[in-house]
Amino acid sequence: MTLAIRHLLDHKIEFVPHLFKYEEKGGTAVSSRELGVEEHSVIKTLIMENENKEPLVILMHGDMQVSTKQLARDLGVKNISPCKPEVADRHSGYQVGGTSPFGTKKEMPVYAEKTIFELPKIYINGGKRGFLVEIKPRDLNSLNPKLVQVGIKG
Repeated sequence: MTLAIRHLLDHKIEFVPHLFKYEEKGGTAVSSRELGVEEHSVIKTLIMENENKEPLVILMHGDMQVSTKQLARDLGVKNISPCKPEVADRHSGYQVGGTSPFGTKKEMPVYAEKTIFELPKIYINGGKRGFLVEIKPRDLNSLNPKLVQVGIKG
């Protein structure tokens, strides 16, 4: 039972668990292949920070990158950059590769690429490596995400 699953249960969010063989540095390409779904519907949870080291969560399609410059402009900060893995782990309470936006150790603002909400269902980390949960995009609303448009094909 991960903290992410506890969050889903507490918010009465229906989900379908999917376990797969985790591959180091395989990312969403591996999870989409293992589950037999489009990489665009696998949502990655990224922990980033601004120039003041204030952390935030950004949810992005697996087949896209985050334009950190655009995100910084949208947020009115000088810059945004990915946290080092050990820093991301401390903020989220999860191990990189198993980071879920649900049930994070530290409360952080959540930003989501707005096109995620156009998908019929998404696959997002359930709180450990090799474990995704299938949910409806609207279920991300339990995180009170701010919608952004910062994805670039990558």
